[in-house]
Amino acid sequence: MNPNFKTVSSSHVCISQLMLPSYTNFSGKIHGGYILSLLDQIAFACASKFSGNYCVTASVDTVNFLKPIEVGELVTMKASVNYVGSSSMIVGIRVEAENIQTGIIKHCNSSYFTMVSKDKEGNKAAVPGLILTNLKEVGRFQNCVKQIALKKEKEYQRSIATFGSIESILSENQYNVKVELQ
Repeated sequence: MNPNFKTVSSSHVCISQLMLPSYTNFSGKIHGGYILSLLDQIAFACASKFSGNYCVTASVDTVNFLKPIEVGELVTMKASVNYVGSSSMIVGIRVEAENIQTGIIKHCNSSYFTMVSKDKEGNKAAVPGLILTNLKEVGRFQNCVKQIALKKEKEYQRSIATFGSIESILSENQYNVKVELQ
């Protein structure tokens, strides 16, 4: 166990950015790929701030796009370390968009990035332990533990799963697929 511990609040990072027309997709909403890029940046900043090391994205475990973001809205992203392993951290990020004319704020996205701490040689580096100081932080930590367990179970099920032949799958008429091999 790492004798070095830090509070969740020591990892907090918050960024705000005005959404410009150049960030839109073909439907005129802010492009999800642009938001993902900002999410990766804030996850890096949060994990690096907490660990004191350069960090890399190991996985993006969850990205839930809940509501579209409009041009002219002020987007705020709030990130914190919710869980730590020996060299990894799960960073939770909340995205809100504010209509700056009305002041109405909407929750647009929740994301969870697994980040890995690296030393100067590029090897995994130990991260500080996590001090949980309130029930919200405890709940977030517990959710991460559950997500890790579900991910491990899913990987195990995938390793033992057998689905039978493609003919038996297609005969069930359960899937919206047609096979036309050439």
